[in-house]
Amino acid sequence: MDSARGAKRGREKRQGKQDKDVQLSKAMSYALRHGAQQLGLQMGTDGFLFVEDLLAHPQFHSYTLEDVERVVATNDKQRFKLRSHPDNGRLEIRANQGHSIQVSDLELIPLLAGSPACPVEAVHGTYLRNWPSIQQHGLSRMNRTHIHLAPGLPGEDGVISGMRKNCDLAVFIDVPMALADGIEFFRSENGVLLTAGNTEGKLLPKYFIRALRLRPTRSVLPLQ
Repeated sequence: MDSARGAKRGREKRQGKQDKDVQLSKAMSYALRHGAQQLGLQMGTDGFLFVEDLLAHPQFHSYTLEDVERVVATNDKQRFKLRSHPDNGRLEIRANQGHSIQVSDLELIPLLAGSPACPVEAVHGTYLRNWPSIQQHGLSRMNRTHIHLAPGLPGEDGVISGMRKNCDLAVFIDVPMALADGIEFFRSENGVLLTAGNTEGKLLPKYFIRALRLRPTRSVLPLQ
């Protein structure tokens, strides 16, 4: 009986830590991608802010440096990056992508047409409920600085990020065709492909190669 209670307490403790990590990850995502200014946090043009400043904020008072380091190390999509400031050595953190605030230096690598590193296609994960609008108007970056794409479907060839796990629609984009039309694409540190789209912030339907319903069973959707 004692061993059973001990095992139960162990499971509850692990679950509690997991829940805490999820909450911290979501809070850091908001602060680093969208809300630094609203929270009164000083962010550099490269998207980094000091971890000690983050932890000093009332919203993060219940977390420790160990919590932050664990969430960064274990995040399955590698959303965050830690580094020591090059001048003073203080620990800094940033989100690798997903910003709605302007960040001018995310160390993004441009994709060049004809380069071996340039994919033939990229995938945007979304939801079937959005398909009628996407089919007609294309993909939009909405309030973010970039449209997010993956080099393949999650789990394929080491693809770890670029779409949410619960997406039920994948739209495949002809990257070389879009590049030929002057649309820029970049690769972030964790392998996500990013584009601001055209002057209206869109990737038009003419760049769609195919659309794939992912659930409950996979099936190809007509583009027109």
